Amino acid sequence: MSTPLNPNSLNEEPVRPHSYDGIREFDKRLPNWWLLTFYGTIVFAIGYWFYYAHTSLAPSPNAAIEAKMAQIQSTKLASSPVLDDDVLWKMSRTASMVEAGAATFKSTCVSCHGEKLTGGVGPNLVDQTWIHGGRPTQILATVTNGVAAKGMPTWGPVLGGKRISEVVSFILSKHDPAEPGMGAQTASTNPYNQP
Repeated sequence: MSTPLNPNSLNEEPVRPHSYDGIREFDKRLPNWWLLTFYGTIVFAIGYWFYYAHTSLAPSPNAAIEAKMAQIQSTKLASSPVLDDDVLWKMSRTASMVEAGAATFKSTCVSCHGEKLTGGVGPNLVDQTWIHGGRPTQILATVTNGVAAKGMPTWGPVLGGKRISEVVSFILSKHDPAEPGMGAQTASTNPYNQP
C-alpha cells in the first residue's frame, strides 16, 4: 500500500480544511486580472444603470423606435412605385424626407431659386403662382424633365428618382394642399408662362 501524500508538502500551498470524496481543494487567491475584470464589470453595470435609468442624457427607447419608424416610413414612401399627389404630400410631412430634400436643394437648386425659395434667376417656389402647374406630380415632372426653354436643366438623370422626390417634398413642405395655387393652372391665367 502506498502512503497518502501530505497535500501541504507538494508546493507548500494552503489547502482548505474540508474534503469531498477524498478530494481536497487548494486555498489559492483569485488572479488579479480576474478580480479587476469582476470589479470593473460591477462598476460598469452601476454606471450603465445610472446613465440609462436616472439621467436624461441617454436616448430613450421610445425615441429610438420613433426614429427607426420614421426612417422606415420615409424609405417606404421614397421607394413607392407610384408617386401620386397623395404620396408626395405625405412625403412632404415626413421630417427625414424634407431634411434630405433640403440638403439636395441647397446643393443643386439654391443658385437659381434662392435660399428661401423666393426666386432669383429661377421662379419663386413659395408663392401661389406656378408656371408649369402646382400639383405635386406636375412639380415632380418639372424637376425631373426640366424646362429647356426657360433654362432649367433636366435633373432626372443627375439626381435620380429618390432625390427628386425628396426635393419635391421639401418644396411642398412650404405649402398647404388647400392653397389655391396648388392645383393646375392654365397658361392663359399665368403671366409667367408667356414665351
